[in-house]
Amino acid sequence: MGELVLSNLSRSFGEVEAVKDVSLTIHDGEFVVFLGPSGCGKTTTLRMIAGLEEITEGKIYLDGRLLNEVLPADRDIAMVFQNYALYPHMTVYKNMAFGLKMRGTAKADIKVRVDRAAEILGISHLLERYPRELSGGQRQRVAVGRAIVRNPRVFLFDEPLSNLDAKLRAQTRVELLSLHRRLAATSVYVTHDQIEAMTMGDRIVIMLDGSVQQVGAPRDIYQKPANRFVAGFIGSPPMNFLTARLMSDGGQLELRGPGLRIPLPANKAAGLGQAPGGDIVIGIRPENLLLRPPAAAGEPLRARIEIVEAIGSDVYLNFSLAGTPMTARVEATVDISVGQEVDLYPDPDRVHLFDARSGVALL
Repeated sequence: MGELVLSNLSRSFGEVEAVKDVSLTIHDGEFVVFLGPSGCGKTTTLRMIAGLEEITEGKIYLDGRLLNEVLPADRDIAMVFQNYALYPHMTVYKNMAFGLKMRGTAKADIKVRVDRAAEILGISHLLERYPRELSGGQRQRVAVGRAIVRNPRVFLFDEPLSNLDAKLRAQTRVELLSLHRRLAATSVYVTHDQIEAMTMGDRIVIMLDGSVQQVGAPRDIYQKPANRFVAGFIGSPPMNFLTARLMSDGGQLELRGPGLRIPLPANKAAGLGQAPGGDIVIGIRPENLLLRPPAAAGEPLRARIEIVEAIGSDVYLNFSLAGTPMTARVEATVDISVGQEVDLYPDPDRVHLFDARSGVALL
């Protein structure tokens, strides 16, 4: 078992509230990713779970056991650090065995555990090498192996891939997911990389300024962001935002702004709950700006293309509308050049609407 419960968890440093009233249940065997910009409180939360950071308020439970006063070594939790924290004067085997040795584990049991972890990670041939003789990816595996040998109920990962190059990061993401499924252990993973979060997490916890902004499955967060911050943070290229006015034309609700007119579908209009005449923020993902008009399309956006980014599978078209930078994501087969004027149609069924003041999602 490995159900982790955070109850009204807070951490303050003097007048600074690094973590504010975080409550969350992480289920047994679940892979949960804490995501957010630097300074949002995700690593501080992880360190409180590990027992490396003092809790100002709140409680942490593991399978019903209160951990607040339990020493880190006695929490049945293993942590993989960002810098790997390997002992340079020890071989890979000794690095992986050190924690068990300090706990008084029998030598025979240590060997069984280390050999098993090394086999799982594909580093059996590296056991007699020193950290200086390893690549970044190999050191990362050793750090994970040192956690595996403890047979913990919970794994904590603090941005473990940040020191790897892009290709190795992608490869190691797959390896970590395969390892998670094989061990079936509860895992909490901290990152500022949304690609890691979207591809790895069963659920994502998005944080900002110490507070949880949204918790949900990757697809749900992408399709139904709770507020403007989440909408802009998730997605690459990021969501486009425009300020418009909600208007009624013969009973048909429309979003109107400079060079913009989008009719709201009946299902969106019915759930909006806002009277015509007020300002509203429209969110449009780059892939929802179309070169061909969808059903019930409004007026196209007339765009003069300023930058064309061909990334292989797609092309990003960068332009400005009423002084606001925007991006459209189109198929790689499209032949559009800088300076060309094109018509782009916002998909009315895919627009996101946010309160102009609070940023809270209205639909």
